[in-house]
Amino acid sequence: QVQLVESGGGLVQAGGSLRLSCAASGSSFSINAMGWFRQAPGKQRELVATITSGGSTNYADSVKGRFTISRDNAKNTVYLQMNSLKPEDTAVYYCNADCIINTTWGQTRQTYWGQGTQVTVSS
Repeated sequence: QVQLVESGGGLVQAGGSLRLSCAASGSSFSINAMGWFRQAPGKQRELVATITSGGSTNYADSVKGRFTISRDNAKNTVYLQMNSLKPEDTAVYYCNADCIINTTWGQTRQTYWGQGTQVTVSS
C-alpha cells in the first residue's frame, strides 16, 4: 500500500502564491506519473497538472503560465507552485500517483489519491 500526504493549502488573497506538497510513503513500490487534481464545490474533479518520472509535464489550460509542477524522485514527493492565484482556483486539491507495487505474486499497477487540501483564494 502507498499513502499520499498533502500539505500547503490555505487561504490567500488573489494574486498571491501557495506551494502544495505531496509525499508518498509505503514499501515495495515505484512511482510512474504523479499529478494534482482539484474539485470545486458543485463541480467535477479536474486535472490541474501531471509530471512523469522523467520530468515531462502537462497542464490544464486554465493554469498554464501560473502553476508549476515538479517532483523529487528521491523523496517520492511532488510539488505544485501556484502563483497569480485567482478566486476561481478555489478548490480542494488532490494529489495522485500512478504506482507499480511489488508483491509476492509479481507486480501490479495501482492509482492512489491523497486526502485533499483546501485552497481558498479571496478576491
